[in-house]
Amino acid sequence: MNYSNPANLAVLACPGGEMFADEVVNHLKKGYKRIFEKMSAELAKRYSQDINYIANRINFINDVVSPAHHSQGNIEKFRAPHIKVPARFTCFPNGEIKAEILESIRGKDIYIVQDVENHYPVSFNDGDLKKALSVNDHLMTMFVTVDAAKQAGADRITLVTPVYPYSRQHKAKGREGLTASRVGKIMEFLGVNRIITLDIHSREIGNSFNCMRLENLHASYQIIRALSHLPGVLCDDFVVVSPDTGAVDRNKFYATALKKPLALLYKERDYSKVSRNALENNIAEIKLLGNVRDKTVFMADDMLGTGGTLLKNMKFLKEQGAGKVICSVSLPLFSGEAIKYFDEAYKEGLFYRIIGTNAVYQEDIITREWYISVNITRLFAQTISRLHQGLSLSSLLDNRDVIVKLLADN
Repeated sequence: MNYSNPANLAVLACPGGEMFADEVVNHLKKGYKRIFEKMSAELAKRYSQDINYIANRINFINDVVSPAHHSQGNIEKFRAPHIKVPARFTCFPNGEIKAEILESIRGKDIYIVQDVENHYPVSFNDGDLKKALSVNDHLMTMFVTVDAAKQAGADRITLVTPVYPYSRQHKAKGREGLTASRVGKIMEFLGVNRIITLDIHSREIGNSFNCMRLENLHASYQIIRALSHLPGVLCDDFVVVSPDTGAVDRNKFYATALKKPLALLYKERDYSKVSRNALENNIAEIKLLGNVRDKTVFMADDMLGTGGTLLKNMKFLKEQGAGKVICSVSLPLFSGEAIKYFDEAYKEGLFYRIIGTNAVYQEDIITREWYISVNITRLFAQTISRLHQGLSLSSLLDNRDVIVKLLADN
């Protein structure tokens, strides 16, 4: 593999995933530029040659291998590769969606990017139609895009979906479907080789596929970096609290990384009641294992929907004497009227800050005083680059060393 020439790498954005895909592509190009410049400098030093001559030779080899891959430009400098694939998406009057790939991807390693929780209007029919899509609409768009890529002769198809659709339907308590597993199996049947996602609701989902791989990333480094930039937060009176038993492993990771104590909230639920919104849910009682009085509390969770559970947790912690309450959510959905409820809770002093990622496209919350958005597109770009080059993901999946360095530098 010639690291300076990603000849077979292609990124395709579905409607709703364009902004995320554009940032990922930008990071990929910057990454390949760093690799190109580092390679040129090392070879120039090793063979006692002028660096511009070495860069010229690398570009010459790349052009021989893949003549149409690089843009025209100075042959003695880095030329950004053509990574993003143009596509046209048509939405017919009856709601059917068609995907057309506008250049050859035969034999390429293609990464299809989609944000299934983007509920803002997206463009169809060459911009003539703007339409807000549901999760199911986005899912169908992914289906037709994957099928188009397969029919166009793509060698390997990877689905990049920061939010895995239907991930909360991962276990059956009665006469229920295992929809999280079924969605993945449909993708596998269509020809998807791998899915890259963020902080999936249950790791068991990845064990239900036959051959398809699932790469489950986490944004702990980005979240801890944002946390470390909050003045006076990482103090001696700091405690990590797991919001429920299912989030213990996640919060234990943060407690270990930050070298802080871990507490636990245990919830009694009344399953005869159906959770309707942030104010009406089935939590009957909350119990605390640990001490939060006069302490700065940090809770990490994977997903924030209507936010009812988190709001109850924060109110309970304040009643137990907690000082500042800070929460992080990898997937900040903020469904329904969640933003309004959190605005009210912030005014009441129930929490200090919420740290979320840009795994979900948001416009309304990013201007809120209480919300901090961290960017994870570089993490996804690094993952794509390593997968394309056949390199290990271990340092991305287990990032404790870089977190230790981050905290030492601060």
